[in-house]
Amino acid sequence: MLKRLVATSLLLGLCLLSSVVVAQFPTVSGQWPQFRGPLRDAVSSDTGLLTQWPDTGPPLVWQARGAGRGYGTVSIVGDRLYTLGDGSSIVQDADEYVVCFSKIDGAVIWKTRLGPAWTSGRDDWQSSRSTPTVDGDLLYILTPHGDLVCLETATGAERWRKNMAKDFGGQKGDIWGYSESVLIDGQRLICTPGGRTATMVALDKSTGDEIWRSVWENDRGAGHASIVISEVASTRVYVNTTAGGALGVRAEDGHLLWTYDIDRTTSVIPNPIIRDDLVFFTAGYRRGGALLRQVPGDNGAVAIETVYPLNTELTNKHGGVVLVGDHLYGDTDDQGIPYCAEFMTGQIVWKERGPGRGSAAVAAADGHLYIRWANGVIALVKATPEGFQQRGSFQIPGSGDRPSWSHPVIVGGRLYLREGDAILCYDVTKTD
Repeated sequence: MLKRLVATSLLLGLCLLSSVVVAQFPTVSGQWPQFRGPLRDAVSSDTGLLTQWPDTGPPLVWQARGAGRGYGTVSIVGDRLYTLGDGSSIVQDADEYVVCFSKIDGAVIWKTRLGPAWTSGRDDWQSSRSTPTVDGDLLYILTPHGDLVCLETATGAERWRKNMAKDFGGQKGDIWGYSESVLIDGQRLICTPGGRTATMVALDKSTGDEIWRSVWENDRGAGHASIVISEVASTRVYVNTTAGGALGVRAEDGHLLWTYDIDRTTSVIPNPIIRDDLVFFTAGYRRGGALLRQVPGDNGAVAIETVYPLNTELTNKHGGVVLVGDHLYGDTDDQGIPYCAEFMTGQIVWKERGPGRGSAAVAAADGHLYIRWANGVIALVKATPEGFQQRGSFQIPGSGDRPSWSHPVIVGGRLYLREGDAILCYDVTKTD
């Protein structure tokens, strides 16, 4: 009887643990609710996808207009797709809008004006660059001007609005405006106003009311990365990078747990990558990538150990890095030369110039990389340390006027590409 009770208790405990993990990191087939997908790692859970593309690329299912100028990508939940842009072809002004499209055929369902366009600097630095975060009946947008806006997914009606500088004293660490895609974790919305007043804040997602703020006294201001979640023993940690470097914040109360300083650089953009207690982060402009190990302490404390320090071979400007198996894949700064490196050592395994030119954005699905270069070429490449193995490429229609910087999205057997005002949907499922 005692053995039966122990076994039953153990089984219940495992079930509860499993339910907690699912609740913390939800993945729903066919959905891509935020920048870089459900886990913010740019790795799709899709399987059964093409392993070789035709010479002209995979079949185009539909093409839609009205996204406007922008470098953010798309978020997909249910039968709807959302993105952000300015100067849309479906409006009469040059302002910034959130546009909701049908996932079925690309038809426009609604559009909501957010405010003026971001026009600072030269033309190819301008326009929207954040990706909407969708959470049930609401979606959240951070504009380049620092306006954090909550909208209804059904109609696009505005619920509430905050501003990173006016409401929190936030500041950017560079001149290019805000790009972060905010994180929703339970009832909390977490974002990075940046600087020494409110490096990171948690808000009530329903009202925008502040819950806590975390201050890093040496922070130079917000970068462009988006927060990722880590679990270290029983402590939940929000990890991000800013112009000052990498940091970990305790989710429960906003306590600053650890920081990793970097030298000042032009801008810090890619998302950190989490595996268990490990944090990989990288910055461009020859700063490089480093691997840190988070170490639990007493009373919810977490410290860090350096597995390897910043390695300039692992530098990445804004195309992002993905972890597939035990290897990292990303562009070398913005040179358009993808690399493969061992995750635990940082050692380069291969580095190869592909068919495209300029900065390369990378996503992964079903054992393959989807690499999109700034000149509008996208290639399918096998994700393997055994060399650069290309399995097809094509030129994205309409590319060439401005850089092709928007990251690829692979979900539900479809490849979605944002090319300026256009959204293109391709069928990448196997037919045999």
